[in-house]
Amino acid sequence: MTVRSIQGQYVTLGLGAEVFAVPVSMVREILDYQSPFGIPDGPGYMLGLIDVRGRATPLIDLRLKLGLPAVEPTPITRILVLDVILPDRTLSLGMVADRVLEVASFADKDIEGAPDVGVPWRSDYIAGVVHRNSGFVVLFDVARLLTTSDVAVLAANVGQAA
Repeated sequence: MTVRSIQGQYVTLGLGAEVFAVPVSMVREILDYQSPFGIPDGPGYMLGLIDVRGRATPLIDLRLKLGLPAVEPTPITRILVLDVILPDRTLSLGMVADRVLEVASFADKDIEGAPDVGVPWRSDYIAGVVHRNSGFVVLFDVARLLTTSDVAVLAANVGQAA
């Protein structure tokens, strides 16, 4: 099954052995890992705030958001600074990835929908899946990856730091 037209260029990133991707159009920049300024009482996946060109930007650990175990940053750990377009505004945030791999182009014909595994699982943040020789690439729907409550928490924490 092919999903709606989501072909285009994606930044691929690794979390452990798994490969995920976000649209290039959302990626403002890719930074070396930097320790965040901690924010108390935030959700477990929110690491805190980082300074991106003089602006406080919330930083989330993508591993924790997806329910994967936390790992210590390494010299290849990267932060993808994204501009996520929401219905009422654009949210800027940083996402920690174990590594950034490449910019890849995916055609509609190569993109499949989220697989049916026969049991309920949270796949609403998956825009599609691409099969490559080395395995699969999961294409994120970043706006759906962040729930409404996530967006409210991220916006509130940036407001507190301003």
